[in-house]
Formats: sequence, structure tokens, C-alpha cells
Amino acid sequence: MPTIVFASPKGGAGKSTAAVILATELASKGVAVTVIDADPNKPVSQWAARAGRPNNLTVVADVSEASIIDDIDSAAESAPFVIVDLEGTASMTVAYAISRADLVIVPTQGSQLDAAEAAKAVKLIKRQERAFKKAIPYAILFTRTSSAIRPRTLQHIQAEFRKHEVAAFETQIHEREAYRALFSFGGTLASLDPRHVSNLAAAIVNARAFAGEVVAMLRGGTAAVAEVA
Repeated sequence: MPTIVFASPKGGAGKSTAAVILATELASKGVAVTVIDADPNKPVSQWAARAGRPNNLTVVADVSEASIIDDIDSAAESAPFVIVDLEGTASMTVAYAISRADLVIVPTQGSQLDAAEAAKAVKLIKRQERAFKKAIPYAILFTRTSSAIRPRTLQHIQAEFRKHEVAAFETQIHEREAYRALFSFGGTLASLDPRHVSNLAAAIVNARAFAGEVVAMLRGGTAAVAEVA
């Protein structure tokens, strides 16, 4: 079963937000999902402690450098999808998790400083490929972008990644109040009250597009993917 790892050496890149969005969208299709919360700040665990977590979504929080590989392997035996949210640093825990990934997602905001940190994550993935003598699929995910404006800085960064043949998602995670609301109120995008959260419908469309692209990437590789259509 596929393991999807969110990795970036920079904190605040949007790893946990994207991980929760993906996990809840997959769970909404009726498949079991396990999220391994390997971020010391435990943002996913804090979200899961609130009301509304889908019954088929499990969060594993007691994770360490010594246990991360066993935690991933154990989760993969029972859940069709395993999602790993990592700490925002370069560490052995991060390296071990990447070595188990069927897809590594590298979130980054559209600034040159963030892009430089994303490039560091790509270099780490490449080192793990050499160490374990296997291909590890990965893609850059631009986060907190505007749905209406495409700044020149972002265009330049995208062009640089393409120039160096670094894959990137076509879908971007836009800046949405609904995504922040998930961590305030818990639950899923579908369970939020549209009277209290602006542009909720647009956030749901954005989240579904992202989840659909993740599944398509996995199907394009060698990982067995549960039916989520």
C-alpha cells in the first residue's frame, strides 16, 4: 500500500495542512488512512483530538527516529494509504521516512528562500535513492498561493524547477480560510459550516483536485493504489 511522505527542511511550508487535506479527502472516499505525525509540534495530532475526525482515519503520534521505519511498515500492512507528516528539519527521522516513500511531496511557498529549502529536500531524496538503490518519486507542491494572481516570482521559481527537471504538482494549495479553520474546529472541509467559513466550496474543489493528482501520480508509478474514484 502506498506511503506518501511530506518533507521540507523549512518549518511553515504547509506540510501539515496539505497532509490533513489529503488524508481527509482520501478518507471521504471510504478507504482507511493512517497518518504518522512525526512533527514534534504534533499539529496533526492536535487536529485529530478535535471532534469530527473520520472514523477510518487513524493518527499515530508516538514516533521517534528509532521507531519511524517500523511505524511506517506496520501502518502499511493495515491501511490502504499511509501519510507521513515530518518535522521541518533535515534529520535521520526524515531520511528514514523518505526511504520508505512511494511518493514524497515537498511543499513550498512561492518565494526564493522557500524554493532553496525545497531544493535541499530534493537533494536529500536523491541521496536516499543512491543509498537504497531505488527510485523515490517526488514532486514539489506550491502552497499558500493565490487562486487569482500568479506573481512573477512564482513563475520564475516554477521555470527554474522545470529547467532542472524537478517535477511539480499542477494543483497548488491556495491560501484559504477553510484550511486554517480545519485546525481550529477539527473535522473535514465537508463538515465545516459555510456560514462561518468564507469560500468553502472553492477550498473543497482545490482539495479534491490535489488528492486526485496524488492518486494519479501513484497510479502512474508502481505502487498499488486503492480504488478511491
